[in-house]
Amino acid sequence: MNRIPFRHGLVVGKFYPPHRGHEYVIQTAATHCGHVTVAVLGASVESIPVERRVQWLQSSFANAPHVRVVGEVDDVPVDYHSATVWQAHEDIMRRAVRNADRQFGSVPAVDAVFTSESYGDELARRFGSAHVCLDPARHLYPTSGTAVRADIVSQWPMLPPVVQAGLTLRVVCVGAESTGTTTLSRAVVAALRQRGGVWQNTQWVPEYGREYSANRLALARAQRPGANMHNIDWCAADFVHVATRQCVREDAAARIGSPVLVCDTDAFATGVWHTRYLGDTSPGVATITRSMPARGLYILTSELGVPFVDDGLRDGEQLRPWMTQRFRTLLQQQPAAWIEVTGTPQARCTQALAAIDAQAAIAWKFADPLG
Repeated sequence: MNRIPFRHGLVVGKFYPPHRGHEYVIQTAATHCGHVTVAVLGASVESIPVERRVQWLQSSFANAPHVRVVGEVDDVPVDYHSATVWQAHEDIMRRAVRNADRQFGSVPAVDAVFTSESYGDELARRFGSAHVCLDPARHLYPTSGTAVRADIVSQWPMLPPVVQAGLTLRVVCVGAESTGTTTLSRAVVAALRQRGGVWQNTQWVPEYGREYSANRLALARAQRPGANMHNIDWCAADFVHVATRQCVREDAAARIGSPVLVCDTDAFATGVWHTRYLGDTSPGVATITRSMPARGLYILTSELGVPFVDDGLRDGEQLRPWMTQRFRTLLQQQPAAWIEVTGTPQARCTQALAAIDAQAAIAWKFADPLG
C-alpha cells in the first residue's frame, strides 16, 4: 500500500493563531504527501501579523523540509455562496503556491487539499484535486481559532509550544541589589500556581547573572583564597554572555509553562548592570535586548523599606538609589508596561498580581477576523 499517495498537498487557513488541530492537519499532509504547501491567509485587521504566524509554523515544522510555509494577506471577505469571492480567494491561494515555488523550488501541481472544513470539497474541485477531510467534528483536537481567541487560558493546552512561547505574557522583575526581586518573583509564581488548572505549570526563570557571579567568585578563590567580589575583573563579554544565557533559559521556559512566565531579570536589566560595573552601555547587550520577545510587564522593586543583606555576592548598598532611578529612567523609555512596587512583601505581591491580570486582559484581546 502506498503510504504517500499524493505528490503535493495544500493546507490553507488563517491560523489565527495556530493550534494543535492545525498541526494535526499539516502533519497528516506531511506524512502522506511528497510536498506540502501551507498557505497562511491572514487579514490586515487581525491582531497577529501574518509573518508571525508563518514563523510559528515554520518553527513547528522545521524538521520537515518538504513542508513549505508561506503567507499572504487576504482581505477578501468570506462568502462561500459567492463565485466571485471564491475566485478571489483562489487567486490568492494560487499566488501563495507560486511564491512557495519561488522560495523553495518548484514542485508538482497540487493533487490533494487537506482540511477539517466543509469548504474543502469546493476548494479541491477548484484545484482539480482530492479532498482529504480530517476530523471535521473536532473529536481529536477539540479547539478552534475562535475558541482560542475567546479564552486563551482555557485553550492553552491546545497551543503548540512555539505558539505558547509567542503568546506568553512575559513578566520581568527588575531592581537594584537586595531589593527583593527574587523574593517577589517567587511569590508571584507561587500565587499564580495556587490558581490551579493550567496555572499550576507557571514557570520561574532565575537570574543567571547571579549564578555566573558565584561561579566567577569560586574561580577567583581557587587561585586566591579569601578573594571577594571586589577582586573580580568584569568585561563587556561577561555581560553579553549573561544576557545570552538569560534569553535562552527564558525562551525554553516559555515553551513549557502557563500563560504567564515570571522572570527574575532579563537582558534589559543586564544592560543596567553593565553600566553599574563598567560605567557605560553595552552595544552587544543592547542588540540582544532588541531581539527579545515583547515584554508583557516590568515590575521594579523599590529599595525603600528593604534592608540590605550582604550574602557575599553583593557590594553596592550605597548604589541602590542610583540603580533604582536608572531603572526608572530606562523603563520610561521602552514600550512595555511597567510598575514600581513598594511596601511589605505581601503588598508587593498583591500589586504585582493586579498589574499582571490587567496586562493579560490587554495582551490576549484579539481583533475579530475578517468576516
